[in-house]
Amino acid sequence: MCGIAGLMTADGQAPDQRVLKILADALAHRGPDGRGMHVVGSVGLVQTRLAIIDLETGDQPLFAQSAQGNSAALVANGEIYNFIELRAGMGEVGFTTKSDCEPPLHLYLRHGIEYTRHLRGMYSIAIHDADRDRLVLSRDPFGIKPIYYIENETGFAFASEPQALIAAGLAAPVLRKGPPDELLQLQFTTGRATVFDGIERVLPGETIVVEKARIIERSQAGALPAEAPVPRGAADALDELDRVLNDSVGVHQRSDVPFAMFLSGGVDSSVLLAMMARLNERPVRAYTAGFPGTSARDERDHARAVAKATGTDHVEVAFDEGDFWNLLPEIAAAMDDPAADYAVLPTYKLAQAVHADGLKVVLSGEGGDELFAGYGRYRTATRNWPLAKPMRRKGIFNGLGVLRDADKARSWRAGIAAAERTFDRTALTGLQMMQAIDCVDWLPHDLLTKLDRCLMAHGVEGRVPFLDARVAEFAFRLPDTLKVKRGLGKWILRRWLETGLPVSKPFAKKRGFTVPVGEWIASRGSQLGQLVAVQPGIIEVCQAGAVEKLFAAGGKKQGKAAWTLLFYALWHRRHILGKIPAGDVFETLAE
Repeated sequence: MCGIAGLMTADGQAPDQRVLKILADALAHRGPDGRGMHVVGSVGLVQTRLAIIDLETGDQPLFAQSAQGNSAALVANGEIYNFIELRAGMGEVGFTTKSDCEPPLHLYLRHGIEYTRHLRGMYSIAIHDADRDRLVLSRDPFGIKPIYYIENETGFAFASEPQALIAAGLAAPVLRKGPPDELLQLQFTTGRATVFDGIERVLPGETIVVEKARIIERSQAGALPAEAPVPRGAADALDELDRVLNDSVGVHQRSDVPFAMFLSGGVDSSVLLAMMARLNERPVRAYTAGFPGTSARDERDHARAVAKATGTDHVEVAFDEGDFWNLLPEIAAAMDDPAADYAVLPTYKLAQAVHADGLKVVLSGEGGDELFAGYGRYRTATRNWPLAKPMRRKGIFNGLGVLRDADKARSWRAGIAAAERTFDRTALTGLQMMQAIDCVDWLPHDLLTKLDRCLMAHGVEGRVPFLDARVAEFAFRLPDTLKVKRGLGKWILRRWLETGLPVSKPFAKKRGFTVPVGEWIASRGSQLGQLVAVQPGIIEVCQAGAVEKLFAAGGKKQGKAAWTLLFYALWHRRHILGKIPAGDVFETLAE
């Protein structure tokens, strides 16, 4: 796991190595174990390394030459889980390292931009094809690993995080028209455009080819099958699920350093723990967050019971009101591509604890809800599709009278609507369509962005075994009735846990994960509302006087809106105004 960045100049001159160094410095937290640079012709690449596999010879950039004499260089952020199988199938290749990222380079020299079809893993990869004078960028199909780029008259630049492009002076911290409204209403942004003017995302599964600093070709591989469910019985599906989980968790544990997991006590993390306990001779190390002294459901008691049943080395991490006020400014600073998901709070502190214990790799359950239909909204999707859509019809601020121009056309929903139109023309069931729409934007631009930034801020790699091609092929084409049954989502996972880890109580009614941000905000609402209301970013988007009223109002809907404004105010100060957080929330906002 690493940070990568690079430049291609439009005039063919060598890229400025001073700018490349700034890019590397800005990504140092992603790769504290070393860095490398490659400059040839008009292209420069940099990488900051978090050493996970091949600790001795795996430094990047990596270089290779084909039998025909063509040469190429690679920098990558991610893990290629099937690197052992790929190496075995390329016996005549003279590998120079044991790195999991060397096979993709040789595959590119053989297959060109189709090389990603052979990869199983999470990755953002940049390849400089010196003979063709081209740059090739690729991102894994689920978008687990990020990559951003700028294309303008002076050249082409890319990086693992937008803040690196801004720090290097390659882009200005200017808000793009449209995405801020989307961010406030959805808590994340959709599609290719980021909130920053001129900075774009390489989309999940996309490969782009750049020549003379211009994108000349794009291709995209989908993460999910395009076909309707395959009829099958529960017994057969359970047997196949066991094989798929065993395989995916097994390859996701490939590492030359120790690893741990995040354990919430819910279905997804319990499945991971049960399989990890089966596959490992030593006790699994698991981390669980809790919120003492609040009304939020504390998952630690249940997680403790599950951990005890599997002989797990269990670490409990408390996140309290003091953590909320003290850590939130630095968390917002880490979320340069903003996702105002309150799950960033415990995720960040869990990553902090993992790092403090000297660990670099954590397995996590992201993707289980999307692939196995865990969300409550999926229960209506077994109806005919016109009755099941649309999702997210109302934004967070609808009806609150807080945002300016709130009564205008709902442009904030354009990205979700575009995804709906795409899948409405397919043969998928209504449930599959909802799952697919979530996998296009919600998953990569909220959940996976949260995981990436919170963990990489501490130099920790997050692995997500549910978001694997073989798991997706199996899960997405299950009959709807094996996903949602008797009002419960993830039915097939629950049935597997009933035997695999019965102490997890898999058929207990699902209680949504919550962080008590509303309680904490309400405890100091008047003071906080006054501070948030005068922030430049808030003044631009909110009605005069409405913010103070919102923070003083209380209520679940108001609390969620207040949290979103608080996060946005802190994010805007750091990433648009360029102000480094100064102390806790109150000190930062009062500065």
